Amino acid sequence: MKTTKLVMLVMMIAVAMFILIPNLSWAEDGATLYKAKCAACHGADAAGKPAMKAPSLISDESKKKSDGDLATAITGTAKHPAPVKGLSADDAKAIVTYIRTLQK
Repeated sequence: MKTTKLVMLVMMIAVAMFILIPNLSWAEDGATLYKAKCAACHGADAAGKPAMKAPSLISDESKKKSDGDLATAITGTAKHPAPVKGLSADDAKAIVTYIRTLQK
């Protein structure tokens, strides 16, 4: 009887893990990355800080830029190195997605 209960408990835990683990994300989301890497210069609301020459990310000009252009601006190019080091392309995409929510 105790063995049956123990087996049922283990099975229930295993099923719960199979359901939950695919939904867990180890990657940081765009909002967290933005707050950690971008907000100091562009502001929490992405309005920019002219004194620091950090442009607004919610301006009409920024809204017109493609996601690729914004991601390139975040990660940098050979001509213009990234303002923030160590961001992957996926991180940049997540930040762009978050910026798009702020632009609405």
